Amino acid sequence: MHQTLQNIIAACNRVILGKEPQIRLALACILARGHLLIEDLPGMGKTTLAHTLAQVLGLEFRRVQFTSDLLPADILGVSVYDRNAAAFKFHPGPVFTHVLLADEVNRATPKTQSALLEVMEERQMTMEGETRKLPEPFFVIATQNPTTHIGTFPLPESQLDRFLMRIRLGYPDARSERHLLAAQGGRAILPTAAAVTDAAGLIRLQAAVTEIRVADALLDYLQALLEASRRDPRLEMGLSPRAGLALKQAAQAWALMQGRDFAIPEDVQAVLPSVAGHRLINAEGGPADASVLLNSVAIP
Repeated sequence: MHQTLQNIIAACNRVILGKEPQIRLALACILARGHLLIEDLPGMGKTTLAHTLAQVLGLEFRRVQFTSDLLPADILGVSVYDRNAAAFKFHPGPVFTHVLLADEVNRATPKTQSALLEVMEERQMTMEGETRKLPEPFFVIATQNPTTHIGTFPLPESQLDRFLMRIRLGYPDARSERHLLAAQGGRAILPTAAAVTDAAGLIRLQAAVTEIRVADALLDYLQALLEASRRDPRLEMGLSPRAGLALKQAAQAWALMQGRDFAIPEDVQAVLPSVAGHRLINAEGGPADASVLLNSVAIP
């Protein structure tokens, strides 16, 4: 499994140049069965990263461009009356896939954004009293532009909490950007990226994550981090129990990627900024720096 994971990372590195730390975090999020939020300026490779992950993992991929006029039915599907059958027939929306890319998710209205709440939490959707299961594996990769940009709607806290991780790509370094300009990376070579595994293989990797051992001392460390986030006067909103579970699962996934069958505090520290950053709110009502927790809780 460790070699498979290394091959996945290497395949992604050939497309997304100079961003191995972000690729590793994104893969850890998927292994932990979580949804991923990529926040950055336009043109930074957010969509390319999502497409690359789906292609290298051998998964079905669908993209929805979120706009202000997008309706929930455009994502979930709609029932249309079939005159020949004298009955309504459900036409599934793009959510029925392995990887749903919600591109520029914060450009849609809150009503449309909320259409993703059930599918992200339960991996199913309910319409007209009927519940339909989504394919396995299923996860959402959403991209969003900074909320200071015109035409954006901030994601509500309830939806942000359903993203296991939020990452930022940032500008490439000079060497990587030169390769990109020479068409040695990015979308130019995305069609050449071969699948390293498939849906069944990813499910096996996700199952292996749940088998990673977490000692009682590490659980004590996790609880101390959660408690610190709730008591710190610099923070208006601390981490929820869902965030605690996300932190544990992400640390297990990180341990698997390191080739270990047990998690250690360094695994928690590696993933905590991406797991906690979008969930913490400072006393002024703005985003908080998750590193304050690492500095305030002693390592066991």
